[in-house]
Amino acid sequence: MRNINNRLRKNWRVLEQLNPHQKTKKTRAQLIALGFDFNYFTSIYTTKTGNTYYFVYDQGYLPLENDFFALVKRD
Repeated sequence: MRNINNRLRKNWRVLEQLNPHQKTKKTRAQLIALGFDFNYFTSIYTTKTGNTYYFVYDQGYLPLENDFFALVKRD
């Protein structure tokens, strides 16, 4: 349990570091370079249009084309 929580906190710190202004776009390589693990997230949100956001607490990401990700912060 502790290892999972440590991984979630690490992912949250990476998203927080790369997304200081509530919304941005980054590459998969940038996330992985900072130690982000795509297997760990706390919730999934699917929009009415079918987009699937993955959240780590209040920080989320949306997979885009060409290995890009939209990073967002939920208020």
